[in-house]
Amino acid sequence: MENSLIIERFTLYLTAERRYSPLTVRNYLRDIDDFMAWGERMSGGEFSLTEARGEDIRSWELYLADERHLKPQSINRAVASLRTLYKYMLSNGLITKNIFVKVSAMRTAKRLPKFVSQNTMSAVVEEVLQQLREGEWRERRDALLVLLLYACGLRLAEVVGIDRDDFTDDFHSLRVRGKGDKMRIVPLAARVRDEVLRYISAFSAEKICKNDENALFLSPRGGRISRSDVQRSVARLLRSCGVDGKCSPHVLRHTFATHLLNDGADIREIQELMGHSSLNATQVYTHNDIASLQRIYAEAHPRK
Repeated sequence: MENSLIIERFTLYLTAERRYSPLTVRNYLRDIDDFMAWGERMSGGEFSLTEARGEDIRSWELYLADERHLKPQSINRAVASLRTLYKYMLSNGLITKNIFVKVSAMRTAKRLPKFVSQNTMSAVVEEVLQQLREGEWRERRDALLVLLLYACGLRLAEVVGIDRDDFTDDFHSLRVRGKGDKMRIVPLAARVRDEVLRYISAFSAEKICKNDENALFLSPRGGRISRSDVQRSVARLLRSCGVDGKCSPHVLRHTFATHLLNDGADIREIQELMGHSSLNATQVYTHNDIASLQRIYAEAHPRK
């Protein structure tokens, strides 16, 4: 089967069956295109996906490391795209054996998620609440973005996708569409609920949306806010509040999980709130807790 037909069917599988986001699908296809381009250069002509071997995958890994100077994390992500493709090909009879049997992930240094300290985040929340009451429309929008990202542990795509009718009738919880279009319910604290209601009330009175747009967060033109606009808005507000280091929506998601864990929340409850399919993804936050304890011990122990 030709490469183009395989890619066409694989794309349909990712979108229709796995229900991956358009961004995730683009990333998968970019990695596969890169592998095919490499294969064509190595063979000096055509390169068939169905005839690739495990040796080709390992050689591509070396190329990415030595020639492209990619880090192990980036290489593992690219190889994971191919692994998914070849698993699909094997299950659909396009190949007869698993070429990834002897392909293992590259070792990477473990990195703890970056998060904002509780004292600093308390100051951020106070600033956010003030802007929600006194700011102009864009300042109020950005303030609520930060508040929901932190209070609900949302991903960037999830906060962009919030519609006004995603809240329950009493506004005590939010229905979140996560990865793979999986739905989860995230409760809203009373203070957050009040701010959401106030924002929606002002939003309706000002009539800033266009064509009855249902999105909660809008661009100045009245359409749904973009991912890049959320990233810029969040970074700008966090820096203005004195947050050092990386300032992004994902840092607020990490901060949400870390603060819950530090305050005694059960890790499985955190897993459910964050929409992690595996507990392994949530357990990384326990390392942050241990690192904090080690730092306190080193600073306070009389025999340090």
